[in-house]
Amino acid sequence: MTNIEYLLLCFSTLFSLVNPLGFLPIFLALTDKYDKSQRITALKSGIITAMLTLIIFSILGTAIFTFFGITIEAFQIMGGIIFFKTGQRMLEGNIGKTRTSPIEEEENLEKDNIGISPLGIPIIAGPGAITATMVLTGKTGSNEHLVILIASIIFVLIVTYLTFLWGETLINKLGQTGSKIIQRIMGLLLMVIAIQFIITGSETVLYRILN
Repeated sequence: MTNIEYLLLCFSTLFSLVNPLGFLPIFLALTDKYDKSQRITALKSGIITAMLTLIIFSILGTAIFTFFGITIEAFQIMGGIIFFKTGQRMLEGNIGKTRTSPIEEEENLEKDNIGISPLGIPIIAGPGAITATMVLTGKTGSNEHLVILIASIIFVLIVTYLTFLWGETLINKLGQTGSKIIQRIMGLLLMVIAIQFIITGSETVLYRILN
């Protein structure tokens, strides 16, 4: 895989799973009682938490595979199934069910700082994004690929920060219809990526069995 191909794979996968536009309404709901400075503080805390989490998993992904005796193919197939289900929920407009429940959201509103949890984990760095990071780590063919993966994580989270920061303006300009269209496009893209992960993992397993 060339650097450009790997970069496109990393960005499209992570952006679809972090899904800043889809989860923007949840962020606005969680910070509804915050003033501007409190909202920015919580957002920065959430972004830093998510960034550290994903970078740690990108660096330690191979070590985790080795320690638990997990093959990258098994993780690809499992990750593909998770991504497909997540993409299906996005396509159907049920994104709220993937990470937080209404009861959890209401409880979290009472916390002084929601930045680390639930904003950082699991809203921004959800199970899907963490799984994707580990799957992409398994696809790294060189140190350059690892640098590309970490750069993609940082770039996607910068986009997420700006999306959440300008959230109210974006919602007003896009409207509910625009937000739903983008969400469904991201869901469809994620489902396609999921199928490709499953195909790639299955092909490798079958090749080893037959040879």
